[in-house]
Amino acid sequence: MRWKLTVEYDGTDFVGWQRQSNGPSVQAAIEAALTDMHGGIATAIRGAGRTDAGVHALGQVAHFDAPPSTNVPAHGYQRGLNAVLPRAIAILAVERVADDFDARFSARGKLYRYSIWTAPTRSPMRDRYVWHLRRAIDVARMQQAADVLVGRHDFNAFRAADCERKTTTRTLTRLAVARSGDLVTIEVEADAFLKNMVRIIVGTLCEVGWGKRSATDVQRILDGRDRRQAGITAPAQGLALVRVDY
Repeated sequence: MRWKLTVEYDGTDFVGWQRQSNGPSVQAAIEAALTDMHGGIATAIRGAGRTDAGVHALGQVAHFDAPPSTNVPAHGYQRGLNAVLPRAIAILAVERVADDFDARFSARGKLYRYSIWTAPTRSPMRDRYVWHLRRAIDVARMQQAADVLVGRHDFNAFRAADCERKTTTRTLTRLAVARSGDLVTIEVEADAFLKNMVRIIVGTLCEVGWGKRSATDVQRILDGRDRRQAGITAPAQGLALVRVDY
């Protein structure tokens, strides 16, 4: 039987979603817990996508196949996993799915949210989940530049140098910049993302908000497809995967 997991996690103390040899990962923690539940039978999971070290998730999705001899119900998996997982990881939902469901390849789109704290003083309660910028940023200018990026484009200028994706064309359906007091959020929806794509977009839009660039500059960067012309890569801690759509 194939099962779908919806997972929330604080990525601060993990090397990322993906299992790695250089430190603890979210994937490895869940796999270890499932393997114990299955009596030592190694159980692998596949996530909807990789989140980098320090990036969080409110709605990451993964799937796994239970061993044939296992008869654990959905609520059993949820309670059992949450009882043993680190407190930084929680299983929000467990659902039985069709055998051809794939958390990664069945996904039709994702929503990411980046949070920026603009008060003069950092917020200890928010510090793990925001990029603290002490300087003012113009949200209206940022939104004007953000509108340039909406649509189907080649986002080669907005990906990490070591990104391994063979194609760089993506459809960005929404890019919204909003302010609520000292908190500025940037929400990005697309059919798929390149490595560091959201963080580079955020860094570039912030430079627009500081008056260093314009919407015309962002159009030139997009057309030029040169990462060196785009803005800085925003820090990981402000980014969260909000939702995966199927």
